[in-house]
Amino acid sequence: MTSEQQPGSPPPRHAAARGVVEVRGLVVRRGGRAVLDGLDLEVGAGVTGLLGPSGCGKSTLMRALVGVQRTHGGDVTVLGEPAGSAGLRERVGYVTQAAAVYDDLTVAENLRFFARVLGLRRGEGTSAVDRVLGEVDLAGHRDDVVGRLSGGQRSRVSLAVALLRRPDLLVLDEPTVGLDPVLRQDLWALFHRLAAGADGEPGTAVLVSSHVMDEAERCDRLLLMREGRVIADDTPAAVKAAAGVASVEEAFLALVHDAPTEGGAA
Repeated sequence: MTSEQQPGSPPPRHAAARGVVEVRGLVVRRGGRAVLDGLDLEVGAGVTGLLGPSGCGKSTLMRALVGVQRTHGGDVTVLGEPAGSAGLRERVGYVTQAAAVYDDLTVAENLRFFARVLGLRRGEGTSAVDRVLGEVDLAGHRDDVVGRLSGGQRSRVSLAVALLRRPDLLVLDEPTVGLDPVLRQDLWALFHRLAAGADGEPGTAVLVSSHVMDEAERCDRLLLMREGRVIADDTPAAVKAAAGVASVEEAFLALVHDAPTEGGAA
């Protein structure tokens, strides 16, 4: 603790740069079957990709990180606190696969509503709404009713909500599914801008899941999952080099071929 930090106060934002997430022995069971069985991993700064086929446990792990998943063993620490702690509510942004916004409100009305829910004062909330509309490239749709937007635009409204508080950690569950290649490219560029930081502020640690292996090349670091286990944890270049192949998909297939098969996940 620094001399300026008061007991019980959240750690300073720069503390998020290292050891953002630590998972030790995480166990999640569903229907008597292990979805995650003794999982260990860490997530640090930058853009970390959580990649693997549908049903491998990515969404379950992400729910555990944000504290909305019942667990049956192990420890999950986020930004130095137990996952789901009250002190993390303003420091962690979470975007699910389904857009969590109100279809009968406009984009701006949604953002103003969630800004109030997050406790932002009126002037602070107005500035935050303008900022996130620019970040997700929806300024031109601020007065459009969300229910009339495309699927990709609705997903970006959810992302904008998660960015209102400038989170230290942003957890994104398959945010690019079903999007066209141009929009996918734009979103990945945004993730890296967020991770880099701006205006003297440290960047946001971004954890993004996908089952599309070509997106692995866009990450600073990869966690490859299969059947509830992490089978690789390194940079994309290192993962490919270790397998002696030219693509992450080939590396994944080589790892699957060499690894024993265990119980699956969801």
